[in-house]
Amino acid sequence: MCLIVVGWHAHPAYPLVVAANRDEFLARPAVPAHWWTDAADLLAGRDLEAGGTWMGLSREAGGTWMGLSRGGRFAALTNYRDPTLHRPGAPSRGTLVRDCLTGNDDADRQLRKVAEVSAQYAAFNLLVSDGRQLGIHESTTGAVRMLDPGVYGLSNHVLDTPWPKVKLARERFTAALGRLPDTDAFLALLRDDEPAPDHHLPETGVSADWERWLSPAFIRAPGYGTRCSTLILLDHGGNVTFREWSWNERGEFASEVAHRFTVASGG
Repeated sequence: MCLIVVGWHAHPAYPLVVAANRDEFLARPAVPAHWWTDAADLLAGRDLEAGGTWMGLSREAGGTWMGLSRGGRFAALTNYRDPTLHRPGAPSRGTLVRDCLTGNDDADRQLRKVAEVSAQYAAFNLLVSDGRQLGIHESTTGAVRMLDPGVYGLSNHVLDTPWPKVKLARERFTAALGRLPDTDAFLALLRDDEPAPDHHLPETGVSADWERWLSPAFIRAPGYGTRCSTLILLDHGGNVTFREWSWNERGEFASEVAHRFTVASGG
């Protein structure tokens, strides 16, 4: 993921609300969110860069950027944008998300286990919830912390870095919470493709053109862009709504999937 906004106990009826965009190279193969055949309790998209086919993938054939489990676990990862931290040959960070979703430890312990090995990977941020806690590990700082109720924004830097798109997305997300159960405003904020003014652009080590292309919530850049947008709602009854919209190489609607389920008791 390249933009995640999370409402954690920020709405009286929905303890978890997530709006997120996955930005990726257009040629990188992936499949939309589905219940995995080799991890039946895991609902997530799948990165196929490591090989394999659509069905019957082996454990090593691909990870994910974000997902949920039937037991109510949630995990999502963003890359940290700094070309000097690039690590050729590092293992896939998508396996970290998968392992957090299929694990049994509480969120704090799960993230601390990841922190013990995160130096092996290219830089990242990882959000994990076990249904009772929501926490984050930032590999660049080494920090593991549990989050208080509130609205949080995460892009390709540490949590709540005041990049223009993060600030705007948090503001619009907070307003959209007040309109639930109507969800149109969440998709609208994820589809915002207006670049930030040049004088507000961050300096992350890429060119000025790329800073500009990467500055809106919805990205359209040469060979790269927003591939899918996701909305997750979890209510106090354990009822989950998971909607995902996929976009083609021109940023136009390609497909949508919707999944609804109730968190398994004792999960």
